[in-house]
Amino acid sequence: MTDLRPTYVHPRARDYGAAGGPWDGPSLDVLLTTAARRAPRREVLVDESVSLRLTGRDLDARVAAVAGGLRAAGVRRHDVVAWQSPNWHESIVLYRACWRLGAIAAPVHHLAGPGDVDRILAIVEPQVWLPREDVRGPGARYDKLLDGEPVIESAAHAADLAAVLFTAGSTGEPKAVLHTQRGLAYKGRIMNLAHRLRPDDAIVMPAPLAHVSGLVNGVLVPGARPWRVHVVDRWSPEDAVALIEREQITFMIGPPTFFVTMMATSGFTPERVKSLRLVSAGGTGITAAFVEEASRTLGCRVKRSYGSTEAPTITTSAARDPARRAASTEGRPIGMVELRVSDPITGTPRRAGQPGELWVRGPELFAGYVDAGQTRAAVTRGWLRTGDLATVDEDRWLTIVGRLKDVIIRGGENIAALEVEGILEAHPDVRQAAAVGYPDARLGERVCAFVVATRPFDLEHCQAWFAERGVAKFKTPERVVQIDELPTLAAGKPDKAALRELAAKA
Repeated sequence: MTDLRPTYVHPRARDYGAAGGPWDGPSLDVLLTTAARRAPRREVLVDESVSLRLTGRDLDARVAAVAGGLRAAGVRRHDVVAWQSPNWHESIVLYRACWRLGAIAAPVHHLAGPGDVDRILAIVEPQVWLPREDVRGPGARYDKLLDGEPVIESAAHAADLAAVLFTAGSTGEPKAVLHTQRGLAYKGRIMNLAHRLRPDDAIVMPAPLAHVSGLVNGVLVPGARPWRVHVVDRWSPEDAVALIEREQITFMIGPPTFFVTMMATSGFTPERVKSLRLVSAGGTGITAAFVEEASRTLGCRVKRSYGSTEAPTITTSAARDPARRAASTEGRPIGMVELRVSDPITGTPRRAGQPGELWVRGPELFAGYVDAGQTRAAVTRGWLRTGDLATVDEDRWLTIVGRLKDVIIRGGENIAALEVEGILEAHPDVRQAAAVGYPDARLGERVCAFVVATRPFDLEHCQAWFAERGVAKFKTPERVVQIDELPTLAAGKPDKAALRELAAKA
C-alpha cells in the first residue's frame, strides 16, 4: 500500500500543524461523535434518495458498526479506504467510520470514469475499495460492513491524516490533496461560528461529498453542532424548491449555478423558499449582481465565500458587515487565516489594494499533495500560492479579480475573464455569464461571452451595455452566444475548457 504522509509541514514559528495552539482540539471522530451523542434524538441526516432519516443515536450506531466491519477487513490506523458513490448517506458513514479507526478516507467522485478511477486507486492504493455497486445495491459489501463488531472508542490522533481529496480543475491532471484530522476539525468548529449556525438549522447538500465543499458543509459543519443535513444524489431545481418548502431548509451553500437554476424553475416562488435565512455562494463567476438578485428573489441573506480544496472556505462576510462590501467582495479572513498578495513573478508582497497573486496560510491549510513535487511547486515558506489574482484592502476585504491562467490576451492586452463576467451579469437581463478567449490570427485572442439571459441578448445589446458602462473597447466581447445553461464541471464551476472549444467553433 502507498504510505501516505504529509509532504509539507508549515515551517514557521506558529506551526498550525502542531498541538497546543488555539487551532488545536479533538480528533474528528471525538468532535463529531461527542456532538451526536449530546443530541441522540435529534434528526441529523436525511437521505432523500431512500427516504431515510437518522437521529444522532442512529448515525453513531452505524458509524460504530461500519468501523467494526472495516477493522475486520484489515483496516488499521493510517490505512486508506476508498469508495465511489453519489450523495448517499453511506458516504457520510464511511467518512466517519474511517476517522474512528484513524484511517484515511479517499472518496471518488461518482461521475469519475473507469480510467479516472484506475489513476486514483493507483495513487492511494486502498486497503478497502468499494465501487458504487458495493456501496448500495444487491449484495453490496457495505451491507456486510454493517454487521461488524461495533467500534466505540476512537483510535485516531488529531495529527493523523483524515482524507485525500482530488481537485476538480478544468485543465491538467487532478491533484491529490491531503488533510489532517486537526485541520478539518478546526474547520468544522470555526465555520459554525462564521455562519452563526444553530442546532435548529437544516441544509440541503447537492454538492458532491467527494469534493471539499460537500465534505465541509455536508459532513463537518453540520456534524460539529449537530444539525440536520439532507443529501440529494441528483440536482433538480424543481425538487430542490419542493424540498426547501417541505423540510423548512434554512441554509444552502454552493456555486451560483444551483441558485440560478432554482430561481428560474417554473415552480419557484419566494413563498416556497421563505424558510431560507442564509445562502453562501462560492466558486468562480460570483458577481455583485448575482448576490443582489439572489437576495431579492430568495428573500434571505446571500453572501460570498472563498476557498479551495487546499484551503477550504477561508473568507466570508458577517451579518453586520456592510451589504455592499459583502456583495462585491469575497469577504474577510475567518479565524486565524492570513492573506498576502504577492507579485506573481518575484513573490514580493504588494501593498494594500494592489492586485497580485493571492497567498494564504492558516490552520485549515492542507498538509500537502501526495506528490511532493507538486507541494514544493505550490507552497513557499508556509504560504499556499493559490493561482488567483486578487486585491486585499486595508480592512482585509478580499476581492478575486481573476485567475493567473484565466486571462484573455487580445493584441498584447491582458483581460481578466472575471471582470468581463461581472460586467455582463450586471445587466438586468443576464442571469449568468462566462467569458473565454477564442483564437484570432491577427490579435491572438478575442473575447467571447456566453450568457444565460431572460430575454434575447445578442452582440449589439452586449456592446451597447459595455459602452454605456464606459468599459475599454478591447475588453468588450466580440462574440456573444446565448445558451440555456452553462456547462459545468462536477463541482458546479463553469467548464471553461468546454466553452473555449465551443467559442472556437462558433
